[in-house]
Amino acid sequence: MAVLGEIRNRPWLLMGIIAVAMLAFVVNPDSLAKLFGAKPGVYGKVNGDEITKEDYDNQLFILQQQAEQQGQPSKGLEEQAWQMVVQSKLIEQQFEKMGLSLTDEMFWNQLQFDPMFAQNKENFDAKGNFKGQEIKKQIEDLRTSGNAEMYNNWLKTKKSIEYRMMARQLFANISTGITVSKKEAEQMMKQKDQLADIDFIKVDYNEFGAKNPVKVTSQDITDYIKKHPIMFKRDASRNIGVVLFPAQPSAEDEAQVQAEISKLYTQGSELTDGKENFQNTPNDSMFVSLNSDMPYNAQYFSTDQLPLAIKDKVSAAAVGTTFGPYKEQNFYVVSKLLDKKPSDSTLSRHILVTYKGNQAAGAETRTKEAAKKLADSIGAAVKADPSKFTEFLKYSSDPNSAAQGGSVGWTTPATPFVPEYLSFLANNGKGATAVVETQFGYHIINIEDKKSGAMTYKVANLVKTIKPSDKTENDVYTNATKFIQQVQGKSFNDFSNVAKKSNYQFFNPKEVGRFQGQIQGLGTDKDEEIIAWAFDKKREKGDTDIFTVDGTGDRIVAFVNGIQEAGTADPEAVRDQLEPIIKNKLLAKKITEKITAAKATTLDQVAKLFGSTKQSAQVNMLSPQIGGAMEPRVAGAAFGVAKGKLSNPVEGMTGVYVLVKKSETLNKQPGDIKQVTQAIASQNSQQFGQALLKSLQDNANIKDYRIEVYNQAAQQ
Repeated sequence: MAVLGEIRNRPWLLMGIIAVAMLAFVVNPDSLAKLFGAKPGVYGKVNGDEITKEDYDNQLFILQQQAEQQGQPSKGLEEQAWQMVVQSKLIEQQFEKMGLSLTDEMFWNQLQFDPMFAQNKENFDAKGNFKGQEIKKQIEDLRTSGNAEMYNNWLKTKKSIEYRMMARQLFANISTGITVSKKEAEQMMKQKDQLADIDFIKVDYNEFGAKNPVKVTSQDITDYIKKHPIMFKRDASRNIGVVLFPAQPSAEDEAQVQAEISKLYTQGSELTDGKENFQNTPNDSMFVSLNSDMPYNAQYFSTDQLPLAIKDKVSAAAVGTTFGPYKEQNFYVVSKLLDKKPSDSTLSRHILVTYKGNQAAGAETRTKEAAKKLADSIGAAVKADPSKFTEFLKYSSDPNSAAQGGSVGWTTPATPFVPEYLSFLANNGKGATAVVETQFGYHIINIEDKKSGAMTYKVANLVKTIKPSDKTENDVYTNATKFIQQVQGKSFNDFSNVAKKSNYQFFNPKEVGRFQGQIQGLGTDKDEEIIAWAFDKKREKGDTDIFTVDGTGDRIVAFVNGIQEAGTADPEAVRDQLEPIIKNKLLAKKITEKITAAKATTLDQVAKLFGSTKQSAQVNMLSPQIGGAMEPRVAGAAFGVAKGKLSNPVEGMTGVYVLVKKSETLNKQPGDIKQVTQAIASQNSQQFGQALLKSLQDNANIKDYRIEVYNQAAQQ
């Protein structure tokens, strides 16, 4: 319809429509009003530049809108929004330091290259020319339309586009200085062509460690972190233990639900005194509305859209046939076939006459009465002579369909059009013309053609949810309460041991961020509340609490095992990540010391020392694979050691190697110096933007006040 054309032509308009609803969920406005008064709050700083609530909310809204469009969850995007705001500030700062500027003229010239517009074919004409002036006029019409809220949403979207433009210009200007010398390209070609044949002994870390175990201490992890401070720079986090007590329906609960739906099916409810049931009811929609856990749906569905239990039975069934009760996921269902008919495909065209104030009005000023009068006159003229249809397209407020002679193409009952439009198509034949009113205005619709399609079915579904009874929920609450009493005031080891011994669902995410939205492994609607609880400034290590998941009766017991403020990572929080690395380093040291102490001068002596077997391989610097493992240090040693000489022990990724180079050959590969130079330059350029941004962020003075702001808001 018109609105579909608007969305296709104006993705920024869609963003504006959704923004109205989305921004309301960012932060409780009442709390912020008390905290900040009339001025917006400051959520942080990047090298002294403030990140305001507005900056943060705008970026969060854009991410949420994109997630909604892609059918992804719109929750838990707060941390991603923060990172994008920080990066935008860094880009803007660097942009200004270089003396660059983004003018209005440059913005409109570059708009066609932004993904938001470049990926939409409707923004280009048949010759591939960008409809820049047309889009600019649409936005100007929006500015003067009086719809300040929608125009402001466009300005927010425009700001994000400007940041992307600044980033492209910044990276383009700096990357021009990235050059590749002839010598560098020659060295790369040499490394690609060089092959070394080696004999080697590998002392595998896992095998050696099984016989010579080593223990990684907290001090070992601390020392490693100190050597890599930037790598382990962390925002504030919490180490949380959680135990989930799911309120799953018992066998008794399921039997009770089955009995309840069977009674409705054969006997009816108490309201009807047993006189009306689902089999004999004369009003299926009303019966479902009064007795089902899911509303009545009057749509026609294809076979593939029907429940699995009945999809193979409906085609041969007579109208009025019932099926069930049957189980579908966590529901018991009884289905009644109400009707069946072919799914017609309809080719139609329309002229949309809008009026001021409706969803597709834009800058239209005519009144609803005037629109109705105009639509009726057009409808009468077209009904009398359908050939005159195209003469009235100039009045249509749907330019996309007007450009196609008013056609909206072939549609079916499943096409996402407004119901009034689909209803007219379903109930009228080829050649029918009428004026139909929707929320977008008055449509003069003409049906051009119809084709019969596959059979569709109208089904009434009586549904009862299989859910835990009060008794089951009380049992879950009792177990959770008993557990928290057992572990209150105890250590985290006690908490985890009791949970595991009792076969409870136990999770221990060690670095939970304040705004990550969900707890890894848990994924409930209570996750955000648990995280907020853990970050409360009154919270202490060892605190426990119990939470109830709304709508399910599930209980969650949470335990704060660690409080990590912003700075360097807590050693124990990253133990799982670093322990294998440090363990291999400790083992490598032991292996090397043993080889050195033995004063081995041959591979056979090293092999005898560890009970290993001598192996052979051919290695290359650019593809350093040895025995199925990538070992760049070993490849480097192969080309660094003299022919026939025993190398020093090499600390590899999977073990310690000692090798002897037997020969070195040159295997000339296709390619010339120019191609290699271009390939290296292209690769460097692609990697540059991400590396620059990371460098700017690693070295920036970034202050994050969000935790303080939210804690203060909560206290209000």
